[in-house]
Amino acid sequence: MTILVEVFSAPGCSKCAAARDALKSVAESLGKGTVTWRDLNVLEEMDHAVELGVMSPPSIAIDGELVFPKLPTPEKLRAELLKRLG
Repeated sequence: MTILVEVFSAPGCSKCAAARDALKSVAESLGKGTVTWRDLNVLEEMDHAVELGVMSPPSIAIDGELVFPKLPTPEKLRAELLKRLG
């Protein structure tokens, strides 16, 4: 089972980039092939973002569902991913 994590952010946001790197490390720590990580520019993916209910970046969708309308802590992301892995 592979979990799709889509991270919507705005270009040039240094706070977003630093937080995203920490969260991506959490996803990668679960093992190769477990999580597919997609960094998305909200301006380029506006239709997809609106479809998922993203109101403002940074936001995270998991398997096509907006789960975190703002960036979670690494611990919260890990807990959510582990829950979905069952």
